[in-house]
Amino acid sequence: MQTALDRYFKISERGSSLPREIRGGFATFFAMAYIIVLNPIILGSAKDMYGHHLDNGQLVTATAVTAAFTTLLMGVIGNVPIALAAGLGVNSVVALQLAPRMTWPDAMGMVVLAGLVVMLLVATGLRERVMNAVPYGLRKAISIGIGLFIMLIGLVDSGFISRIPDAAQTTVPLQLGADGHLNGWPVLIFILGVLLTLGLIVRKVSGAILISIVTMTVLAVIVNAVATIPSWGLTTPKWPGNPVATPDFGLIGKFSLFGGFSKVGVLTGVLFVFTVLLSCFFDAMGTIMGISDEAKLTDGEGNMPGINKVLFVDGIAVAAGGASSSSATTCFVESTAGVGEGARTGFANVVTGALFAVALFLTPIATMVPSQAATPALLAVGFLILAGSVKEIDWADYTIAIPAFITMVMMPFTYSITNGIGMGFITFVVLRLVAGRGREVPVPMYVVAAVFGFYYLMPALGLT
Repeated sequence: MQTALDRYFKISERGSSLPREIRGGFATFFAMAYIIVLNPIILGSAKDMYGHHLDNGQLVTATAVTAAFTTLLMGVIGNVPIALAAGLGVNSVVALQLAPRMTWPDAMGMVVLAGLVVMLLVATGLRERVMNAVPYGLRKAISIGIGLFIMLIGLVDSGFISRIPDAAQTTVPLQLGADGHLNGWPVLIFILGVLLTLGLIVRKVSGAILISIVTMTVLAVIVNAVATIPSWGLTTPKWPGNPVATPDFGLIGKFSLFGGFSKVGVLTGVLFVFTVLLSCFFDAMGTIMGISDEAKLTDGEGNMPGINKVLFVDGIAVAAGGASSSSATTCFVESTAGVGEGARTGFANVVTGALFAVALFLTPIATMVPSQAATPALLAVGFLILAGSVKEIDWADYTIAIPAFITMVMMPFTYSITNGIGMGFITFVVLRLVAGRGREVPVPMYVVAAVFGFYYLMPALGLT
């Protein structure tokens, strides 16, 4: 007999179960809990035009509370297993481009404006039209690109590969480990985690990803206690002396909606808002497409029923991030960890959101899971996405195959979902025109390709 909870979230209807949703919620949280540590580091290291820093403790609170609120909202309203938190990439734009030209409240006000514009685009139906105009093959390419992207994120965050410190001395930008070799216990924890995760998946063990994360965290805590480890990266697997931390809500509501325009002028201000908008719009679009496809939430044409609710919540999230001074909040690709555990509904988000709320008070515990224990999930899920989508692309039609290829490789190679989408869209439009098939290109694709073209030309035109 179905419960009210089951009916509301359509758990049985989508072929899931309450234990799966709970496991998925936990897996997603552990895969993205690093943002509680990383976002304050990125924003807190920057200064505004007057040399002011944002308080690290307040940033931790703002990041966690905004992630909790928006993730819960997406679960209850959008009913999809897509968690949200401060977007990586966007926070760098806010910290390095906006803040140095104005005050922190001014910069966050521009993020709020970008969120309001996103909501307006959803309300007018323009955002859904853009998403529905994307050809099926390109949608699959976006999913695959995200799979490759999160695999690269996992490899980098774990320390398995790293940027060569002085890349000017070599043509190779990346290397194995920190010095060209795999050294140290943290990397071994990651390797064992990958083997454990993949082994459990091959054996079709329920909860494979979550079992791996918990197991490797326990092992990492033991290793850290008995061995001398120079660095685990952002998170050290060590039981905190005091697991409870009092949240500081001092940054909530500290934004100025139009103050930035008086500092940089109307044109530059509009371009700043446009830059934030473009990144949030297409990062979220790609993530939503990829995750909804992986979670089997799309119809035969690749469209997701009820997409407008999801898109509107995403717009609210962007604005909420600015209002809390935690930077733009967006859909997190690490939600694929929960989907890999079987999450198919918004109830997984309820679990993830609740864990972020608990993290407000138990931040030391929430951030003790090292990236080496959580990132194996990203490799496993990346493979699952790739295996499930690559065969769906029409490789015989070069006007789809080439843009799909560009989309897939540019996401990891430029470390940006937005760049992968933009370059893929432009290539698609150009090749269809060259092939004499311009009439087959939906009008929104022409518009979006033109917008991306302008975006890439902005530096050359002196508009950044």
